[in-house]
Amino acid sequence: MRLVRYGEAGKEKPGLIDEEFHLRDLSGEIDDLAGATLSRAGLDKLRQLNPKSLPKADPSHRIGPCVGGVGTFIAVGLNYADHAKESGMDIPKEPILFSKAVSSISGPLDDILLPRGSQKLDWEVEFAIVIGEEALYVSEDAALDHVAGFCLCNDVSERAFQAERGGQWIKGKSFPGFGPLGPWLVTPEEFEDVQAVDLWLDVNGERMQTGSTSTMIFGVKTLVSYISQFMRLMPGDVITTGTPPGVGMGMTPQRFLKAGDIVTLGGTHLGEQRQVVQAVEG
Repeated sequence: MRLVRYGEAGKEKPGLIDEEFHLRDLSGEIDDLAGATLSRAGLDKLRQLNPKSLPKADPSHRIGPCVGGVGTFIAVGLNYADHAKESGMDIPKEPILFSKAVSSISGPLDDILLPRGSQKLDWEVEFAIVIGEEALYVSEDAALDHVAGFCLCNDVSERAFQAERGGQWIKGKSFPGFGPLGPWLVTPEEFEDVQAVDLWLDVNGERMQTGSTSTMIFGVKTLVSYISQFMRLMPGDVITTGTPPGVGMGMTPQRFLKAGDIVTLGGTHLGEQRQVVQAVEG
């Protein structure tokens, strides 16, 4: 299934993309793509629906982030060896974890906001995991049983805030618009192999990133299991799993986003995102 949330920011309705890529309204069946709806039982109920029995929705609606009620937004750093190399970092021996503020989450076509004082705004196409069942001390073998699905994420990063202002990376990762998710939440059965998902990102039509989840240092099962050793993962939590090489910080000379730039990105089965960089007013 390809599940979506559409409508005005903060007032999104749940929807489904059918086989002909029509937007169907799920608001008569569920309140939101959040919480218990993301459980195995909740998703099984949606699988039993005939998509053509659902009313069509106006495709001109804004597409919102594909999951609601996110409690924790976790990111994995340096999870591709080539990206670690371009960042001048050692390949990690254990997953590097950091948080993004949930208030950074936005829709896949919403603007990226250029913060005041920003000098090093960067892009990162990523494959994100959405949790569907509570997970604490989960084994790798059982990890996928706790996953509702996967989506595309742009882990937008202000590198100066991240690395030059002291403290944790969260400062460079959390401005509004720094966490576009979607366009849709793709349930696991749509993937033959989650470790064979192609990813790409363009800036102003120029290809910057080309990668695959096959080159992750720590795969999906490992990440879910590992993170569950340190915290209880809850339905709707999002884990964005790191980026392949090609970020602006790693270029010579370095290249960063400016107002008016257009970022497009996509992945196998994940759909595409498109964002315009806009300076914060005032």
